[in-house]
Formats: sequence, C-alpha cells, structure tokens
Amino acid sequence: MFTAVLLCAPNTRNLEPALVESLRNAWGGGDAIWLKPDEAAEFALGVMPENLDEVWGSCQAMGVDLVVVPTEGRRKKMLLADMDSTMIEQECIDELADEAGVGARVKDITARAMNGELDFDGALRERVGLLKGLPETVIAKVLAERITLMGGGKTLLATMKTRGAFAALVSGGFTAFTAQVAAELGFDENRANTLLVADGMLTGNVGMPILGKQAKVDALEDITLRLGLTDADVIAVGDGANDLGMLTRAGMGVALHAKPSVAAQCDVRINFGDLTALLFVQGYAADEFIS
Repeated sequence: MFTAVLLCAPNTRNLEPALVESLRNAWGGGDAIWLKPDEAAEFALGVMPENLDEVWGSCQAMGVDLVVVPTEGRRKKMLLADMDSTMIEQECIDELADEAGVGARVKDITARAMNGELDFDGALRERVGLLKGLPETVIAKVLAERITLMGGGKTLLATMKTRGAFAALVSGGFTAFTAQVAAELGFDENRANTLLVADGMLTGNVGMPILGKQAKVDALEDITLRLGLTDADVIAVGDGANDLGMLTRAGMGVALHAKPSVAAQCDVRINFGDLTALLFVQGYAADEFIS
C-alpha cells in the first residue's frame, strides 16, 4: 500500500480540493484526508502510479508538491538533517565570505559544489582558505545578524521528539554554527567541520578529517547502530550533492528546495512546502503538530 500526499507552501495555501479529488479518482485512491485545510491532503493507493512523474510535473506547475510513499513505517524514529539551506535559510560559509569581502567568489564555489560539479573536500578547503585573517568574532556577528531558521523547523523537531524520535544535525558547515542551531531547534546531536583559529583570527584551514558526503552516511550508520534502529527508521533531509549519500540510504530521503541534480535522484521532493512538509509526508495532521 502507498499514500499520496499533496501539499503547498504554507503562505499560499493554494491546494484546491478539486485537484485532490480529480487525482484521487484518476488513480482509484481511497477517501481524501485533509491534514491541514487548503495546505495538505492525502489518500491511500493500492499501487504506485505509472504516470507519477508526469502528474508530478503538472502539480509543480500549480505550485503543489506531490509525494507518493509506502504507507507502512511512514512515521520515522530518527531525523537526520543537513543545516545550510535546509535547517537555516543561508549557507554559513557564504555569509562569512561576505564579511571577508570575497562573497561573490565563495558563493560561486558553494553553488557548484552543492550541485555536484566540484569535489566537496577541495571546494571547502578553497573557500575556507579565502577566509584567512577574518576575526573569530565575526562568527558571532554572522550568527546574530545574518542567519535565519528555515520555516517549520521548530515544529518539525518538537513534534517528532514528542513522539520519541532522535534528531541529529549533520553538516558540511562548521561547529560554530551547528552548536547554536542545534541548541535553538532541539537537536540531540550535531556534527560538522571545525574552523581553525589562532590569535583570534581564522587561519584559513579546516580541521581534519573533513566532514563531507561519506561522513553523513557514517553518521547515519553510527547513530542507528547506537540506538538500535535501522535505515528504514530514518527520515533524512538536505539540499546539496553532499547530502545524496544519506538521502538515498535513509528510509525516507527528502530533497528540500534542492539543487536540480540532487532532486532528480530523490523520490521525495519538496519545492514549495517548508519543513512541516516532513511531518505531512509522515502522516501527521496539523492538529498533531507541537509548536
């Protein structure tokens, strides 16, 4: 059995009942269940639709995300999340680079690395090298003035944790940022790279080994083994090429506002919804949300 979920951006709430009903009828689905009026609905399916990709494209044109997932085991026991452009709206290294006066150059490297065009480790070392001589105090300034949380993150964490789930933040960014973001959102654990500092200045080097694509998969393996869980118990979310390992390994991998090359390799693609979409695809209705 499968479940089809349709959802839209929470600020537009443009999910039309007519769309849900027409799709349910076309696919021979069960009764529609509204998880949140005008924003998210689901219905049961006996088989995976053969024309899913075609219908998905039509829904995208209407500003609607469409996801079809196995019904069994939808509610996951662990959340494994990327940070930059996933739990926060920015790329922390790009914000630091702006303060260092090399923003445009670093943003270009970041975009190419996240799209899978560059080796992640080499791209990270190159970008960190351009931050050499930046005062360490700038990190706190960027956190206070430039970093904003992705919509729905606090609700996602609070709701899953209330149901007993474990939450881990695993980033190719930096511990100086993950520590604060993890504490603010309620993550149980966070892993990231370390910016090296000497005499109050960034040295232009990053601590080794670099936490990249494989390290996120390692985190999934380490944490599930420690907690007695399996890959199937995990919902992972990210947007960049370095997230693909954990996204394809987890029981449910969510490409959130992801780079095209990343989204193309993921079954669950969220382009309009915020982080509460991860609750809807697990079958949570809005009245079950913990804010």
